[in-house]
Amino acid sequence: MPPEAPVPLRRTLTVRDLIVYGLLFIGPTAPMGVFGVLDAKSGGATGLVFVVATVAMGFTAWSYARMSAVVPRAGSVSAYATAGLGRWPGFFAGWMASLDYLFIPAVAALFTGIASHSLVSGIPTWLATGAAIVVFTGLNLAGVGIAARVGMIMLLIEVVVLGIFIVGAIVVLVHDGPSRGWLTPLTSTSDLAIGGVLGAVSVAVLSFLGFDAIASFAEENTGSSREVGRAVLFCLALAGLLFVAQTYLADLIGDVTPEHLAAHPEEQGTAFYSIIRDAIGGWLGTTVSATKAVGPVFSALVAQAAASRLLYGMARQGHLPSWLARINARTRTPLTAILLSAAATLVLSIWAANKDDGLDTLSSMVTVGALSAFLLLHASVVGQFVVRRETRAASPGLRTAAVVVPVLGVAIIIALLVTASHLALVVAAVWLAIGIVVAIARYATGHRGDPGTPATPPEEASGAHLL
Repeated sequence: MPPEAPVPLRRTLTVRDLIVYGLLFIGPTAPMGVFGVLDAKSGGATGLVFVVATVAMGFTAWSYARMSAVVPRAGSVSAYATAGLGRWPGFFAGWMASLDYLFIPAVAALFTGIASHSLVSGIPTWLATGAAIVVFTGLNLAGVGIAARVGMIMLLIEVVVLGIFIVGAIVVLVHDGPSRGWLTPLTSTSDLAIGGVLGAVSVAVLSFLGFDAIASFAEENTGSSREVGRAVLFCLALAGLLFVAQTYLADLIGDVTPEHLAAHPEEQGTAFYSIIRDAIGGWLGTTVSATKAVGPVFSALVAQAAASRLLYGMARQGHLPSWLARINARTRTPLTAILLSAAATLVLSIWAANKDDGLDTLSSMVTVGALSAFLLLHASVVGQFVVRRETRAASPGLRTAAVVVPVLGVAIIIALLVTASHLALVVAAVWLAIGIVVAIARYATGHRGDPGTPATPPEEASGAHLL
């Protein structure tokens, strides 16, 4: 009797759903929390900071778009590095990305716990945090289609709240005029300091982390593999536009100068909310706070879903134990991978909720893993489109871009890693060391093949259709 065919993931996500997932992960109002830091560092040129940050992350988005088209697999960066560089680079790309994907849901859940406690002091932070984990885990277990529909509702709420701020800011500008020059968000309030702007960019790009999660759902997309790349690029461009718009307006209606924020760092974290309260009204500040209490739940939902697809893809390739590749026959979700991600999130977030510096500790750990994986992503583009024989049919223009864009992307990523916190680098080094031990153990026990990985369609392997 032949063995039963493995249960596949269900193709239910449209391009719109992919974009919703990406925007939920990023968060349309992500710059609000770091606005004060960026304003102080850049001398008031926060609009310029996000223009540069959007372009900088565009190199990584381009690499994701290219690889997702020719390697439409759930393992995302792990699958791309496996295809372009080989089995073990693929393992380490996925391993380092998993550090990011496992920490982000914990940070988002803790954000919800802290915000809920600040709104209703009788609710313990740890309880609200745990409740958030139960909610988004339940939605992910119910199926990717249900999660996408619920996520759409939350995204619309966030966009409406952001729209109210934009309209309110425009009304203030029409009535009272700007507190700074109209072009200062792009040129700074004094002499433009390139070093200060670049330092701010190194912080601002972290607001974009999450657009890459779209690629994790390649096997649940209802359209062609190229739609995933288009969704990645569109999501990044739209997020960049929203980020520039809100920080530009906040600069113009705010009364606090960049020099004041630089001299009073304790005010930087709440600078945007103070602008809303003072310039528009306390009612909008309360509305934004309530939205920020609920919004992270849906960022965590997407992060957990992406983490589970990463673990599922790595297990199917033989990088991780095969039980992580089990798909629930009814919901077509990677059940065990979701539960493992939920367990890790619960332990990390509840631990952090009971520490005074828990949020800072977790937040410092969520970036290095993703940035390390991005390095291997860019290398995989070169391997896939320049080195591998089957991609020689690609046009000369694509092969040239497949060298230039990754090189620029790598330079940007290295610059970001240099500015990362010491703790984050130590944690990443420990995680890498654990990964080396796991890889050696897997190799020693005979897990050397690449079982279960779907072949790349011949018509997509050349990459010629991408230009």
